[in-house]
Amino acid sequence: MNKTVLITGSSSGIGKAAARYFAEKGWNVAATMRTPSKETELAGLPNVRLFRLDVMDADSIRQAITDARTAFGGIDVIVNNAGYGAVGVFEAATPEQIQRQFDTNVFGVMNVIREILPYFREKRDGTIINVTSMGGLITFPIYSVYHGTKWAVEGFSEALSFELRPFNIRVKNIEPGAIKTDFYERSMDLFRKDGLTDYDEYIRVTYANSQKAGADAPGPEVVAKKIFQAANDRSFRLRYPAGGQSPMLLALRRMVPLSWFHGIVRSVVEKGFRPAV
Repeated sequence: MNKTVLITGSSSGIGKAAARYFAEKGWNVAATMRTPSKETELAGLPNVRLFRLDVMDADSIRQAITDARTAFGGIDVIVNNAGYGAVGVFEAATPEQIQRQFDTNVFGVMNVIREILPYFREKRDGTIINVTSMGGLITFPIYSVYHGTKWAVEGFSEALSFELRPFNIRVKNIEPGAIKTDFYERSMDLFRKDGLTDYDEYIRVTYANSQKAGADAPGPEVVAKKIFQAANDRSFRLRYPAGGQSPMLLALRRMVPLSWFHGIVRSVVEKGFRPAV
C-alpha cells in the first residue's frame, strides 16, 4: 500500500515542489491550500488530491485530515510548509504584520500538529515534518520578526520530539537556506512606516543583498528532495539542513565565536552600507 503525505501550502514554491516530488516517487499526496479551485497543475496528477486547509482555521484542518484519510486510507506524514515572510526593521513593523507572521509560521504549525496527534498517537506511528529555516538557528539583518517565528518553531519542535517519541511519532525540521521561490517576490511583505526614514539606506542595502541571495539560490526541488529523505527516515533525527548554503553556515555558526560569525554576516548582508557619522 502506498504511503500518504499531507502537505500544507502546496499552491506554490517548496510545497508544490514537494507535492510533485512525492507523487513522482509513488506516494499518495494530499496537497492542501487555502483555495484549491485555483490550482490546475497538481490537480492533473493521478495520485494527488487537493484539499482546502487554512492553518488558522481549525475546522478546515480537521476536515482536510478526515477527507485525506478517507481518500487514501490513512496519513503517514504531515509536512507543515505553509509560511509567511515579512521583513524590514522591527520599528517599522505594525502589530498586525507581527501577528500575521506568528499566526502563520508558529501557531499555524501548532494548529496542524494538534489536530493530527490523536490519529498518530492512536496508531503509534507517524512523522511530522516542519519546514523551518536555517534562520531558525542563525540570524540576518532586517529579518528579526521572521527569525522570531522560526526560532520558536525550532524550540517547539525539539521539545515536542521528547513528548512524542514514546508513541513512535517522529518530529523533523527541514532547514533551507536561501531558495529561489516566490518568497522573495509575491510572498514577502516589507515593513514600512510613514515618516520613519532613518533606516532607509540600511534597508536599501541589506534588502538588495538579501534579494540577490534569493535570485542566485537553487530552486525548491532541493528542499523537496530533503523533505522526501526525512519522510523516509525512520530514525528520530531532528534536523535536516537543505540547500547549498544551509549546511555550511550552520556548521560555521557552531565552530566559530558568535562575534566572528556576526562579522561574516555583516560583511555579506551589509556590503556597501556606509553609516552616517
